[in-house]
Amino acid sequence: METNTAEKATKGSDVTVLSAETVLKHWQGHRALTRKVIEAFPEDKLFNYSIGGMRPFSELAMEMVHMAAPGMQGIVSGKWQNFGEASESEEIKEPKTKAELLALWDKVTEKINRLWPQISSERFQEVDVAFGQYEGPIHWTLFYFIDNEIHHRGQGYVYLRSLGIEPPAFWDREG
Repeated sequence: METNTAEKATKGSDVTVLSAETVLKHWQGHRALTRKVIEAFPEDKLFNYSIGGMRPFSELAMEMVHMAAPGMQGIVSGKWQNFGEASESEEIKEPKTKAELLALWDKVTEKINRLWPQISSERFQEVDVAFGQYEGPIHWTLFYFIDNEIHHRGQGYVYLRSLGIEPPAFWDREG
């Protein structure tokens, strides 16, 4: 029986589905949308509003910051700190205002853009132990960063809707 053409083309070889630049653009699109969600929150609700025992959105955003900034450093260097610990060269201070959180968000976005070109194509396939506890290929780790952000942004949408605020369109990922 004849083998499927797609099977013939891929059998025994790696096929690149997405370029590194495409993955970065996708992630940064999600980061741009999450930034819009942060902007949509009233200052007094960003740091203390929650539903059903969930954390305030500022804490969820800080989880994303603590994942992305040190995570990129770990991906590039292969040296991982424990999750939530600021690196020796860069202390991540907890923001007290929406403006401080947005400035920190932008700083992390710039760090991602600066470090991204240092990731070799081979590195995406290498297995590493992110934050000293999550073992898997680097591409899996990056997808986890993105998935985690989408998950927590969804919680932010619930908060905004419960406050009577229309959240940004989920598909609007332009910066």
